Amino acid sequence: MSDRKLIRPSMNEMVERLPARSAGRRKQVPAEQTNAESFYYLKQMQNRTTMVIVLLDGTELSGWIEWYDKTCIKLNRNDAPNLLLFKHSVKFIFKEEELNPRRRRRSAPRK
Repeated sequence: MSDRKLIRPSMNEMVERLPARSAGRRKQVPAEQTNAESFYYLKQMQNRTTMVIVLLDGTELSGWIEWYDKTCIKLNRNDAPNLLLFKHSVKFIFKEEELNPRRRRRSAPRK
């Protein structure tokens, strides 16, 4: 019997054998997550911004967000017990200062 030698082509040779792609490039797949939600929560948590959370049944809760994860938000409140809310039960969230818009200074009447 003779010794057999395993012949393995190099990666460079394999790449050369592949058919060339057309001049146009494929669009990249968009990111699955933009991290906008995380950025928003972190910003509000750092500033301890008072938030209003409206639940699906219309209940409005006010407090600041202590922490959050993929499914829950922990809401700290001053005059009431702290709450752990499931995100799927939240209709929307906004800053409490947006509830009562700031009064704009009255400018001189236009002529």
